[in-house]
Amino acid sequence: MKKAYLIILFLTAALARVYAEAAMEFASQDTAQVNLLNKQGFKSRMTDHDETIKKAEQALELAKKLNYINGMAEAYRVMGVGEAYANHEAKAIANYSYALSYFRKAGNTLGQAKVYNNIGNLYLTIDYDQSLDYLEKGLTIAQSLHDTKLIAYATLNIGNVYLRKKNFSLALEYYTKSQQLLTQLNDQANLTICLQNTGVIHYKLKQYDKAEEMLLKAHEQARLQDQNTTIGITDLTLSSIYIEKKDYDKARKFLDEGIAFAQVTKDEKLEADFSYNSYQLELHRKNYERAVAILHTIYERDSTLQKSTLSSDLTLMQQQHDQQEKQRESELIIERQKNDRVKFWWAVSGSGLLLVVIALLIGNVKRKAKTNFRLTELNSEVSRQKDNLDRINHHLEEIIDERTRDLQIKNKKLSEYSSYLSHQIRGPIATLKGLMNLEKEGLVDEKECISMMNKCVSDIDEKIIDMTDILHDPKRTSFQ
Repeated sequence: MKKAYLIILFLTAALARVYAEAAMEFASQDTAQVNLLNKQGFKSRMTDHDETIKKAEQALELAKKLNYINGMAEAYRVMGVGEAYANHEAKAIANYSYALSYFRKAGNTLGQAKVYNNIGNLYLTIDYDQSLDYLEKGLTIAQSLHDTKLIAYATLNIGNVYLRKKNFSLALEYYTKSQQLLTQLNDQANLTICLQNTGVIHYKLKQYDKAEEMLLKAHEQARLQDQNTTIGITDLTLSSIYIEKKDYDKARKFLDEGIAFAQVTKDEKLEADFSYNSYQLELHRKNYERAVAILHTIYERDSTLQKSTLSSDLTLMQQQHDQQEKQRESELIIERQKNDRVKFWWAVSGSGLLLVVIALLIGNVKRKAKTNFRLTELNSEVSRQKDNLDRINHHLEEIIDERTRDLQIKNKKLSEYSSYLSHQIRGPIATLKGLMNLEKEGLVDEKECISMMNKCVSDIDEKIIDMTDILHDPKRTSFQ
């Protein structure tokens, strides 16, 4: 009978192991697919932010089915990056908040640092100090984890903040640090951005030739890597340089190219910046009619944009509500899946568990007697320790009473000391002062005055000695 039980238990364990290994293999394949979708989405952020968002949404849907927390967190982060490149700041910050929440739930500090870096980058155009705060949080975590890549990115973004704050020397310092790390990592994309931003600093310092050289190099590298957003931003600064240098044909060339890239990337903010540079170009050319027409277009677009922003915010609120509902629904589905798996395990291992329960019941009877004996011993030990504690507490009470009496005596001595000092010492001192005044006025004989002053000093000395003895003599409890 015992052998039959062991055989059944062995078979149950074998089936459970096979199921677990199969489930783990399928889950591993699916989580790898989530990671791949997130990676593909993040990679396309500089060329097609719509594709970034699409890939992240696919990753999120699959991660939710698998209850893959880190996958959901990264999907929300990548969606936030896509929305940020599309200049949808409200949507981006909402996605970053979800990402941060899930990374915290998973205990993923590296993921949290990445989100802090993304949020800091998002605040770059809104609030420099807030941006710096988030970026430094991310940098601190990256340094504690010794993550060179994230340190390089955070350092680059901090340099961007100081560039916006017009602290060019500090910006260059951070760009130099970032450039060294990015060179180690062979990260050509971000090296191009670093080069482009350094060129912008030289433009701000009115070092147009140096800025032009660096930006043309950045422009060439961005083209080789299909960095559409970087090309557009570089075109914007180059057009500004050529306007300042009065080379209007080159300015027009880079304006046209930049507008085309802004339209390709659907970057409305960058397109608006190009419109303003077009206005500056026509103004420098003294083509005032064309300049006014561009200003009118900018005004109309700003008005439309304001309405669109309000509508977008309302839509976002609705989307957030829908997202929360979907999240709750996903959690319910995940919970049902967990329950189904639990039921399956109960069905597979029911017979084995029954045998285990029977064995436990038999063993429990034997252990019960041992446990009762052990409890008796422990009760005796607890009683002994309680008696020891009572004795210690009683001894402590005696010590406290003794110290309390000692403090009362000392307090009494100090009180009497104050009174004694006031009445016994000040009397002779007052006499001394009086004798000094009489001697100054010539109203007392000098020898008699000295004799009386010696007597006062002796009285004071005796009283001080007596006071010292009383204060230091524990047997004397009073100045009386």
